[in-house]
Parts: sequence; C-alpha cells; structure tokens
Amino acid sequence: MFNWMMWTLPTTVFFICIVLMLAGMTVWEFKSPTVLRKGFLPMATTRGDRLFIGLVIAAYINLAYLGLGEQFESWFRLDDPPSVWVSFVVSMLTLVFIIRKG
Repeated sequence: MFNWMMWTLPTTVFFICIVLMLAGMTVWEFKSPTVLRKGFLPMATTRGDRLFIGLVIAAYINLAYLGLGEQFESWFRLDDPPSVWVSFVVSMLTLVFIIRKG
C-alpha cells in the first residue's frame, strides 16, 4: 500500500510524533476544553489552532532543510550532507514553542 513512498526512519518517526500529538491533544481536549488565548501570534487561538499552525511550520522547516541540504554542505564546508535529524529536532522544538507561547 505504501510502496510508492520512501519510508525512512526520520519520516516514520515524524509521522508517529504527529499521530501521538493528535491523540494526546484529543485526550487533553476531553479532559479540559480549550479556550481562546492570545500569545505572540497575531490572533487569538485555541490549542488545536496552535497545533495546526505549528505542524504547518514544522513541515516547511523540514522541506526547506531538505531543499537546502546540498547548499548547507557547501556553505559550511561539510564532508557529508547534514543529517535530517537536525531539521526534525528544530521543527519539533519550533512546534512545542508555538503550542506553548503562540
């Protein structure tokens, strides 16, 4: 069924994290319903709004990192291409920051 997609370990971990976050947010919503709140984002948002915005930004961070990987190798004079785990960690930290402070 998924033969068309290249399932690497980082890709699998990324999607597992998304599924776990969605499940956790669902349970959290049942335990304590969310309220609108104003953080650094230019609008009042709920937890679900911040999760969605954070996931979109995390996806763009990973895509930008993949697109610029060869450039990073020449810019920083690396021997090997940079690991995709770097973008994964940066995107997850950004996601957590947006959910907490957004």
